[in-house]
Amino acid sequence: MWRLRIGEEAGGEPWLRTTNAHAGRQVWEFDPAAGGGALDDVDDARREYSSRRHQLKHSADRLMRLQFAELTAPKLDIPGIKLQEHEDVTKEAVLTSLKRAIGQLSTLQAHDGHWPGDIAGPMFLLPGLVIALHSTGALNTVLSSKHQREIRRYLYNHQNKDGGWGLHIEGPSTMFGSVLNYVTLRLLEEGSDSEDGAIQLAQNWILDHGGATFTTSWGKFWLSVRRFLVYLTGLVTIHCFQNYGYYHTASHFIQGACGPIAEWYTFPCLTYMERGLSAQLHQLY
Repeated sequence: MWRLRIGEEAGGEPWLRTTNAHAGRQVWEFDPAAGGGALDDVDDARREYSSRRHQLKHSADRLMRLQFAELTAPKLDIPGIKLQEHEDVTKEAVLTSLKRAIGQLSTLQAHDGHWPGDIAGPMFLLPGLVIALHSTGALNTVLSSKHQREIRRYLYNHQNKDGGWGLHIEGPSTMFGSVLNYVTLRLLEEGSDSEDGAIQLAQNWILDHGGATFTTSWGKFWLSVRRFLVYLTGLVTIHCFQNYGYYHTASHFIQGACGPIAEWYTFPCLTYMERGLSAQLHQLY
């Protein structure tokens, strides 16, 4: 079971560095020894969220709240105030409601004083991590099998009904979000029949909306790292190259302030003659 480590508790990893004694640091760690009723509560929360994920997109930090509920009991047991439609709001009712709110917030405060929280909204950050780790051969070194399983769970939970992914968890499907998250799942060794056909549904969305070449420049950059378009077999076609003027050119590196950053990169064709290269490039994919 996963446990949230706060502050100095999270500083045991040799790769973690700090200049402020890990103040405010939040790290989820897998605890194989944890179990019992807490594990049952986590499984129930996961099933409940998954069943309503298209109606309520955010998890509301449910796992963190379950853990904190075990550690920090509410300080005040104050009954709630319910006013009728035309009932006056009294000073006592306001103070009681404030005390209940403060008591609830205090249960979510970490022992070092800050309030932890998940930044789970953007759907274009996690793919960059997975692509970078995969391209450097460090995927299985940095991310354990438990971490990779949770990444897959997270991406499937935030896949839209139409098969794509949005720019963020509440957004409609976009080519940018769909391509990056589709590639991420494939790099995590998800096959076309995984998750009851969710991968195939994602591939269909990409194809039905023109193909991966319709992604944004940021998306093209990530796909270009170490020739990642090879993982998009069937998504980038000769038709797209001919009609929309994108092709790939080989380069050992791109010189810049950051040094060598990619082996392959993409840019728009500038002339009709350059578009003619698409037929030759199609043979590479």
